[in-house]
This record gives sequence, C-alpha cells and structure tokens, in this order.
Amino acid sequence: MPVIDRVLNMCSLAKKAGKAASGGFLSEEAVRKGAARLVILAMDASNNSQKSLRDICAYYKVPIVSYGTKESLGHAIGCEQRASITITDDGIANKILNLLNTNGGIMDGKN
Repeated sequence: MPVIDRVLNMCSLAKKAGKAASGGFLSEEAVRKGAARLVILAMDASNNSQKSLRDICAYYKVPIVSYGTKESLGHAIGCEQRASITITDDGIANKILNLLNTNGGIMDGKN
C-alpha cells in the first residue's frame, strides 16, 4: 500500500477513535491544551494558516508535518476540505511519523 494511503488511513482511524481534531481552530486549541501529539498541515493550506500552526507548534514543541492536500485530508476523515488534522494519540502520531520518515515523507521537523 502506498505511504499516502497508509498515512491517510491512520488519520481516518484516529478520527473514528476520537483521537483527532481537524481544522485550524480545533488544531490550535488541541496544541494549546497540551493534547496534540502531531499536527498534519495540508500543503495547500493558506499562508496564514501555515504560519499560525507552525508558530504555535514551535512554541509548544509539537511536531508538525506538511502532507497531502486540504481535499485529501478532509476526505480521509469524512469531512469537507481541512487545512489540518491534529492527532491526539501518541501511538497513532508515532506510527504516522515513522511512515513519513521511512518512506520519504515531507517533514517540517520536530520542534
């Protein structure tokens, strides 16, 4: 299975398990509350959304990755387009990071 399918499948599982928040506002809220373990940012998110999420993740030391499009992230969790998905489970976040690191995914780095 291609890495993109596996990453998006993990996002889908996280959503079904109640371990994901989506969209800029909920992602920022999860980071501020200390619940976020990984933020996945759509590569076609607006510059304002990208800057806002990168800044907050850097401040709170939450890993952030650029991956997929707004459409693919939204589709993975059964929603309309989403600029971001925040994973709140350590195991799922680590699995996604391992998939990306092993298979040449785009990493913004662990802040």
